[in-house]
Amino acid sequence: MVTCNRIRFLAFCRPALIFLALVIPQLAQAQWQARVGAQSGDLAKQAMAFLPGEMWIHAGDSITWTFDTAEPHTISFLKAGQVRPPDQVGCPGFSPDGSAFDGSSCVTTARLKEGQTFTVTFPGAGNFKLVCLIHRNMTATVHVLALAEPLPHDQAFYDKQAQQERERLLSDVDLGSHDGQSEENHVHAGAGVISATPGGSRNVVVMRFDQEKTFIHAGETVEWSNSDPTASHTITFGLEPADPMPPSANVTLDSDGARHAVINTTADSVHSGFIVAAAQERTGLPQVPLGVTRFRITFKNPGTYPYICAIHDELGMTGTVIVQP
Repeated sequence: MVTCNRIRFLAFCRPALIFLALVIPQLAQAQWQARVGAQSGDLAKQAMAFLPGEMWIHAGDSITWTFDTAEPHTISFLKAGQVRPPDQVGCPGFSPDGSAFDGSSCVTTARLKEGQTFTVTFPGAGNFKLVCLIHRNMTATVHVLALAEPLPHDQAFYDKQAQQERERLLSDVDLGSHDGQSEENHVHAGAGVISATPGGSRNVVVMRFDQEKTFIHAGETVEWSNSDPTASHTITFGLEPADPMPPSANVTLDSDGARHAVINTTADSVHSGFIVAAAQERTGLPQVPLGVTRFRITFKNPGTYPYICAIHDELGMTGTVIVQP
């Protein structure tokens, strides 16, 4: 016999239980926050880092990364063993905001800058590597745990850790940290260091020439060298090329492998192409060739010759060579 209480339970309690069963899993899906990059107030120092560099979340949770720099970065999760693609083509192609990543297919953004955000949802448990396709040695780790496992940290912990990492990175390097003594007619084109946490690696780059103005006499040669372990720079006089990677046609090679050009007048255009160290060696892979880290220009006639790094001039990486008689 069905009692009155039983009828009331079926009429009123069962719908409530069904509602709770639907709502509780949704409540368990947390939205986490993280940062991409850091920069000094004058834009000279750029930290190529995911902040924090390691996070623990639950399956079904999402992370929103906010981009904090004028230097572009990507949020990229590649499949295990996938060959790293150029950032210009994506996976190929680029993923919509809010994409899910479970390791079976690549998720990546295009180049994003200050103020932009991107969210990734992680539907299943696993340990996933996060990379930036623009910058070497910029990686992080996302640990996705089953719902039954406790999380070691909360959002407040990650916010504090990100701020501490940001402050430490931006104090790590300056243009005085390069090896070697100052030389006459020599300009250091940037500087940088690589560091790491248990979750990944990051680097800090100084986007400046160490001399705003270089004074020489007609007929002398100026040399630029890049001591940064990962960042590419250019030395560009006159017309800025559409593709900054290769040097202009009027650039030759010296016997020691440095690129060299001659400028006759202030109307001449000369472009070094990428000046950058070779990638770090990896055990089990072929030895990589030397990088091109030096560029020289001989100035034939007096004048004022402004130049830029064609990649980072928007960050203030510019200079001037003043050639006296």
